[in-house]
Amino acid sequence: MLAEFGHIALIIAFGVALLQSVLPLLGAARRDSRLMAFGDRAAVLQFILIAVSYAALTAIFIGSDFSVELAAQNSHSDKPMLYKITGVWGNHEGSMMLWITMLALFGAAMAVFGKHLPASLRARAVAVQAMIGAGFLGFILLTSNPFLRLDPAPLDGRGLNPILQDPGLAFHPPFLYLGYVGFSVAFSFSVAALLEGRVDAVWARWLRPWVLLAWSFLSIGITLGSVWAYYELGWGGWWMWDPVENVSFMPWLAGTALLHSVMVLGTRHSMASWTVLLGISAFSLSLVGTFVVRSGVLVSVHSFAVDPARGVVILGLLMAATGGALTLYAMRAASLRGREPVSVMSREGGLAMNNLLLVAATVTVFLGTFYPLFIDVISSAQISVGKPYFDLTFAPIMLLLILFMGAAPLLDWQGKNKAGLKAFLKKAGFVFLIVAGLTAFIGKSVLGALAIGIAAYLAFATFAAMARKVKWGKVSAAQSVQLLRAQPAAAYGFFLAHMGVAIFTAAATVMTVWANEDIRRVKIGESISVSGYSFTLTDMSSGERDNYSYLSADITAEKTGRKTVLKSERRFYPVREMLTTEAGFQYSAGATIFAAIGDGDPDKGFILRAYYHPGVVWIWIGAFMMALAGFVSLFDKRLRRQGRDA
Repeated sequence: MLAEFGHIALIIAFGVALLQSVLPLLGAARRDSRLMAFGDRAAVLQFILIAVSYAALTAIFIGSDFSVELAAQNSHSDKPMLYKITGVWGNHEGSMMLWITMLALFGAAMAVFGKHLPASLRARAVAVQAMIGAGFLGFILLTSNPFLRLDPAPLDGRGLNPILQDPGLAFHPPFLYLGYVGFSVAFSFSVAALLEGRVDAVWARWLRPWVLLAWSFLSIGITLGSVWAYYELGWGGWWMWDPVENVSFMPWLAGTALLHSVMVLGTRHSMASWTVLLGISAFSLSLVGTFVVRSGVLVSVHSFAVDPARGVVILGLLMAATGGALTLYAMRAASLRGREPVSVMSREGGLAMNNLLLVAATVTVFLGTFYPLFIDVISSAQISVGKPYFDLTFAPIMLLLILFMGAAPLLDWQGKNKAGLKAFLKKAGFVFLIVAGLTAFIGKSVLGALAIGIAAYLAFATFAAMARKVKWGKVSAAQSVQLLRAQPAAAYGFFLAHMGVAIFTAAATVMTVWANEDIRRVKIGESISVSGYSFTLTDMSSGERDNYSYLSADITAEKTGRKTVLKSERRFYPVREMLTTEAGFQYSAGATIFAAIGDGDPDKGFILRAYYHPGVVWIWIGAFMMALAGFVSLFDKRLRRQGRDA
């Protein structure tokens, strides 16, 4: 009965979403407080119904009810409990349930925490959120019903995809979806603002914490995905410009621009129409990602489905949401222009330039991801766009962006601190030259030295901006400490975010320029050398575990007399008839080494891959620092005070 109960709850939620899409809009148009209030209650009710439905589906997986087709296809009675739970969203239908549950959660939160906003604005935003929900609920019910029954029911299920049987799956998709769906709040309030014909500082200040929340969750989700792919897929890298990696990265770039634009609008009441456009774009790009992984138009290890029919439906939802919002934007954007002009030599001007560069980076990633598809449709020619394209196009934009990131915070809003900027640039230029020169001398790489120098420049600029806030050198050390303690949470968030970017840039450069690897066929007792490490295949063994058989290799890595044993396995899952490779890793703050065994036999030898990756751990530390910065900024008392003032 759980399946039927969950299905009925989903149907009722669809009906509630339809009513919520219409009645609050009528209430806002007629200034009817009862109809507007209905939207708040409906949003909460919709979330409760969808949460109940999702809980029923989870209970089906935990209880191994294989009379439900989805559980039979993606679970097994012998699976650990963790993978029974994660198996719920490790497939197309279940992932859509997770998506719509989070969408309803944000819709309910808008209603609950938006009480201080104008009633008509909140009513319109809640209605737009419901329209998105109704579209996806209809999609689930008509094309992707997770509660379909099997008759007769199998004794055991097929099990979850072995690649997804990893703790990383327990955290990566939920955080990623919280980011994706979190931007729906910005979308809904942007459309509501267009309907109202008004965007002001109150709107921007209320929206900022929601953008921070979505951006931080998405940062965590992308970073966890990078870590998971690094050790599980054995690609030998932390980022491979895979199409589905790219479609998660694009809303992050647009969301970063939106975060800074909202800050300018809340402070200076400028860039109003631009902020609304970014609010629409960030969530629209999230919908693009949803379309890509479920349509089969791009092939990726991350894809959930390759059903063109369902992809067409999602494409229709994407076109309806984005097309409708952009059409409304074209009609109403002129009325949203801010009152304050933008001064080029001001903090506002620097943030505007950052926005333009972030948008340029987003367009670059979009073209690199979808250009092969366009060519295939036009001429049936098969081409691929990979790392060389992004190195030549995306990387220079990011380096230029970092230059503006360092300088903009040292300007004031009125653009009157030009003398201070000149003094900073002299000192920062000296730091850049020293660090870049030393790096070029030691590392023998001009491009690596340039990137490391720019990272050092950003770190210096971040410390300089914080020193300016606490008047370091102008007052006593004790007074500076007092000023530091008195800084708002957003100041600490700024410091963490920009230092995270600096660390990330330096680490990604070190990893890209100075990483090394080798792949050879070796027999037991033979070695290969990589960056001073000797990797020796010392032992091979085989056996069986609960749901797979394995071939295990002990690989001894040695450098300057220090030894460590890396264990790598080749696993065969008979239920899925899939073969996977588990690499052996040794992580450290300096360099990470890992090795993986491949095909072979004792007579001819086995394929051995050995890798030396300096600084890779710091890539993730820098990324997590950025995510943490967003959460720290949420504790800024001014955000809560602004919400009450609204």
